[in-house]
Amino acid sequence: MYIGSMFSRELIAASARPLLLSILAEGESYGYALAQRVRQLSQEQVQWTDGMLYPVLHRLEEEGLIAAEWREAENGRERKYYRLTRDGRRALEKEKAQWLAAHHTLTQLWNPKPVST
Repeated sequence: MYIGSMFSRELIAASARPLLLSILAEGESYGYALAQRVRQLSQEQVQWTDGMLYPVLHRLEEEGLIAAEWREAENGRERKYYRLTRDGRRALEKEKAQWLAAHHTLTQLWNPKPVST
């Protein structure tokens, strides 16, 4: 995994699950396209390798949060397509609430309002 100067390995690892669930909430996709979407959304700051992406996808599949299906692509090659399950949608809502709460808390700390005197 390549990490741009703005992101630590720990932040990338912690955000992989909500990122993948969020992207799959937009619609089904396959591994390479998922990695490209993250790259696009992060403005090239995050570039995942197969060694980072596929273990997370396999874990999400084992947890029943995503489902996968092999299909033939336009070029005739087989691709594994992933989609969000009902449990995955519920997990995404929990992840979203947690990340928004963390964001709100950090925003309060990093952008304090001036104290009136």
